[in-house]
Amino acid sequence: MNILNTFFNAIQSMNINMIKTLLRKFPNLANSKDKRGFSPLVFATYFDKKEIAETLLKHNANVNHQDAKGNTALLGVAFKGNVEIAELLLKNNANINMQNNQGYSALIFATLYNQEKMVEFLLNKNADFNLKDVEGKTALEHAKIKSFDAIITLLENKKSTCLQTI
Repeated sequence: MNILNTFFNAIQSMNINMIKTLLRKFPNLANSKDKRGFSPLVFATYFDKKEIAETLLKHNANVNHQDAKGNTALLGVAFKGNVEIAELLLKNNANINMQNNQGYSALIFATLYNQEKMVEFLLNKNADFNLKDVEGKTALEHAKIKSFDAIITLLENKKSTCLQTI
């Protein structure tokens, strides 16, 4: 087994000691990619492994790395609704408005997957609710299509608040 496979297997199995040992010997592993183009940070956050994400970030993992589909770690946690890891990523300078190849931002992803707490969190962190995907739809338009009433309310309230401050 090669070092890259060993590293990604250690992430998947949460072998933090192996991860730290490999990162000490091979610091570039923090920004490597697996055969699907996933960075270790995208991989760790997708599986909700906060401790590993923290370790990778301490070893200079690129918080805004995009996989082959343009997804970042923040986009991955947005559709799953993991606010705790989203907070960690934003504290480490994740781009809250980065969009993937379909034009989905973290806010649009959270909306599409009906992640109400994530939508509220992202709006409180000033995610741009006017961003449009490749079909020209905003998060609010997606929420209306899917009849996600609680998210519609959150987005409309944010839009209303922003219009009042202009």
